Amino acid sequence: MIKDLETAIGYRFRNITLLQNALAHSSYANERWHNSLMSNERLEFLGDSILGMLVADHLYRNFPDRPEGELTRMRADMVCERALAQIAQRIGLGEHLLLGKGEEQSGGRSRDSILADAVESVIAACYLDGGMDAAKQFVQKFVLEQMSIAPVNNKDYKTALQERVQQKRNQVLAYALVGESGPDHDKHFEVELTLNGEVIGRGVGSSKKRAEQDAARVALENM
Repeated sequence: MIKDLETAIGYRFRNITLLQNALAHSSYANERWHNSLMSNERLEFLGDSILGMLVADHLYRNFPDRPEGELTRMRADMVCERALAQIAQRIGLGEHLLLGKGEEQSGGRSRDSILADAVESVIAACYLDGGMDAAKQFVQKFVLEQMSIAPVNNKDYKTALQERVQQKRNQVLAYALVGESGPDHDKHFEVELTLNGEVIGRGVGSSKKRAEQDAARVALENM
C-alpha cells in the first residue's frame, strides 16, 4: 500500500496524487493513457534540480576548504544513479512503481536507472506538496545523513582515471559510443574506452555520461 511508502519516507502527503504520479513510469503512462506527460518524467526533471541544489548547498556550507572541482565531484558521487538506486532499495520504492507490462517482465523494478529516476520524482513530489522543507527533509534523511555513515568518494571515476594516466606524459584517453539499444524511455548505451588506442574498459549505462563513468570504473579496477 502507498501508506507503507509514506511511512518509509517519513512524510504524509496532503495530495497523494503527487506521490502516485511520482511512481508512474513512462511505460505505464504510455500503455494506460497513451500520454507520456502522465508519467513521472516531469517530476524527475524538477527533482533532479532540487536534489542537486540541496546537496550543493550542504557541501558549500560544510566543506569551506574544498575547491570547486572537488565539490563538484563530491556532489556527483552523492547523486549518481547507483547511490539513488540504493536509496530506493532502502525504502522499498521498487515495490510501489507503476510499470508497463514489458518493463515489469524485463525486471524494471530492480533496474538502477528506473529506481534512481523515481527517487528524484519523489523528491519533487515532496517539494510540490510541502515546499522546500519537505524536500529537504527527504534529502537530509536519505542522502546527506548517509554521508557521515559512509564517507563520500570525492573523485568520480573519469577524473580519477584521468589523474592517474596523467602521471605519465603523452597519454591519450578516448571514449567512444559503440552501442545503443532500448526504447526511448529506457535507453542503454555502451561505451568503449581506449588509452593510446588500446581498449582498457567497456561500460554501460542509461546515458552516455553514465556509460563513460562505468567504463572508467572498469579501467581503474583493471589497473
